[in-house]
Amino acid sequence: MHYPPLLCPQKNRDIDDDPELCYKGIMLVDSHCHLELEDFDLDRDEVIEESKKEGLKYILTVGTEKMYFGRVLEIIEKYDFVYGAIGVHPHSSRDWKSDFGKELEKFLKHKKIVALGEIGLDFYKNYSPPDVQKEVFALELALARKNEIPVIIHSRNAESETIEILDSFYPDGRRGVIHCFSYDRNAAKKFLDRGFYISIPGTITFRNVGRLVEAVKYIPLERILVETDAPFLTPQKERGKRNVPYYVRYTLDRVAQIKGISPSDLGEIVVRNFENLFLKGA
Repeated sequence: MHYPPLLCPQKNRDIDDDPELCYKGIMLVDSHCHLELEDFDLDRDEVIEESKKEGLKYILTVGTEKMYFGRVLEIIEKYDFVYGAIGVHPHSSRDWKSDFGKELEKFLKHKKIVALGEIGLDFYKNYSPPDVQKEVFALELALARKNEIPVIIHSRNAESETIEILDSFYPDGRRGVIHCFSYDRNAAKKFLDRGFYISIPGTITFRNVGRLVEAVKYIPLERILVETDAPFLTPQKERGKRNVPYYVRYTLDRVAQIKGISPSDLGEIVVRNFENLFLKGA
């Protein structure tokens, strides 16, 4: 399906003219990135300050290995608009130790750690054996349930297995989000039926992503989030560069275009969704 050029939400012109000026005054949220990674060691403060200038009301930085949990705390304690999540990524499931649960639980008590994640299953790369991934996923879901905290789910090439494990822990649904959604409309329905939000990454700006476009059309506005997954998955307009939180404007614009509403309106909706999911108990 062909879409017209991305338009500046405040002026009737192509966003390529000056995307920075276009988004002044539009509320933005990056619901998932990794500011704690080494990719930002040389300019982390500058990136965060620039994100604030570009209109980011909230950023959620997600630590996926034990070695990064402390850095997540340093970042969220320094910046009032940056929140954190911690969890053991499925790629690192093989590194799980018996004391990790207690370690995670200590971090979950921090007032600005608002989710456990990202956790889940990745049967595309299989950096950890599938059976180990399933075991660790179950352990982390049990921990999230005990601490009554939302979960951030990574699921790749593992739709049915992810749903099966979620159903065993949350038969009545659960507050959480399917991060970096890459499945189709039918999968979106299954996760939505189970009470999850769905977060759309910068891949929605790529070519030949028809099934993701159809999923975005289906997801109700009150259950949608947008993210960068920075430093990964840079949107099409900035391909070749490191991804940063304020590039979420490209994702917001494309999703708004697909949904047939203004980026400004979608920005307000996403802010509200982020608050409802992550900050009600903060």
